Amino acid sequence: MKTNALVAEFVGTFTLVFIGVGAIAADHITGGKLGLTGIALAHGLAIAVMASATAAVSGGHLNPAVTIGLWSAKKINSANAVGYIVAQCTGAVAAMVLIKIIEPPQVLTAINMGIPAVGAGFTPNNAFMTEIILSFILVFVIYGTAVDSRAPKMGGLFIGLAVTLDILMGGPISGAAMNPARYLGPALIGGDLRDFPLYWMGPILGGIFAAQLYRLKVEK
Repeated sequence: MKTNALVAEFVGTFTLVFIGVGAIAADHITGGKLGLTGIALAHGLAIAVMASATAAVSGGHLNPAVTIGLWSAKKINSANAVGYIVAQCTGAVAAMVLIKIIEPPQVLTAINMGIPAVGAGFTPNNAFMTEIILSFILVFVIYGTAVDSRAPKMGGLFIGLAVTLDILMGGPISGAAMNPARYLGPALIGGDLRDFPLYWMGPILGGIFAAQLYRLKVEK
């Protein structure tokens, strides 16, 4: 296991959570001027730049659901997969520690630490299905633009766009986490892990389905 790959996964996931939750806080501070579109773009741009920056070092997973999906498709071995997931989750938690220091407490209370949550008028089942589908789309795009050797070398851009479009659709339903680490960092620091199964199992199932479909029906 290469240390530089773990550092890349840590930094990339740190950036996603720091910018993503920071944008949610900025939206509250500015009276909603960012809106759903601004928040979606913040997450998408964070992934676009960091997936591009880390692709040559670690593959730019930045998401346990991506790592587990690619592990299921035999694109990463078990030892490296575990290391990646630990680095991703650690990066997410570190980002939230700094967010908690930087942002005013009343803002973090108002946005509930930026923890992805089931939207008003929706059920946990609605959110679970949404997380599976959104994560499927994301990992399918990652496989097709960054993993497949035939892909054009623009994976980071398209992965960021996939995150953006997923949030535009799923943000009001489930928070559109698509990433267990994106949930874990805010939830752990915020002391609210009640939806842990939803935001871990949903993205992981979507990631596995996407990786297996691409490997079996598209890649060959």
